[in-house]
Amino acid sequence: MTFKSCVIAAVLTAGLGVSAVVAQEAPAKAPMTKPTTKPAPKPRHPEDAVGEVDRNPPRHAKFLGEIKKGGQRDLLFIGDSITDFWPARGKESWAKFSDYKPLDLGVSGERTEDVLFRLNHGELEGYKPKVAVIMIGTNNIGHFKDEKPEWVAAGITKIVKTVQEKQPDTKILLLGVFPRETAASTNRKKIKEINEQIAKLDDGSKVKFLDIGPKFLDEKGELPADIMPDKLHPTAKGYDIWYEAMWPTLSEMLK
Repeated sequence: MTFKSCVIAAVLTAGLGVSAVVAQEAPAKAPMTKPTTKPAPKPRHPEDAVGEVDRNPPRHAKFLGEIKKGGQRDLLFIGDSITDFWPARGKESWAKFSDYKPLDLGVSGERTEDVLFRLNHGELEGYKPKVAVIMIGTNNIGHFKDEKPEWVAAGITKIVKTVQEKQPDTKILLLGVFPRETAASTNRKKIKEINEQIAKLDDGSKVKFLDIGPKFLDEKGELPADIMPDKLHPTAKGYDIWYEAMWPTLSEMLK
């Protein structure tokens, strides 16, 4: 080996050594992590609850498909998850409506603006229900801490008016928003205010307001675990209570 070759070999060996040291000493990069916090919801405004939002296109499309199959529907239910879950969680009480061919238009998580979109885009067409049972509004206050009771009441009022415009011969049984959370909670107080306002929609003829909320509560005003374990959604027992409390009024309206 020549002197020049020896020098080149030594330089290469030294370079490799330095590279190894650098590689050993280089700090490991921290793994990329996704943010764990959800973005804060946008501030609410009075017009939000009376607007229209296409929140769940698949469910909307499914309802339209069912309606297009034809057939009369004498009884209509409009609402959120509390209504949506009745056929599955309260099978026995739901089956008692079978003679009236009920159509359940409840969708989990929906607010008044979501319902308004669906009602104005085909879900009230192609059949003529005798009675529409409406119970909506809890997600407006559950999803948005800054939602005011009067905004929710305005949204519910617009839903009632929409049903009247599209189905003028249909009677409406408007239910008060069901109690949720604890007796001392802010939302329980908001529900009281909402119900006081929408009770005024009862016209003694085509619209009947009915507040069955107290039927779900114990003597302390709380929601028992065997009726609403999450203090929001009824169990089968809770749906039985709903049926028994509502049926005397509803049966008269269906005649």
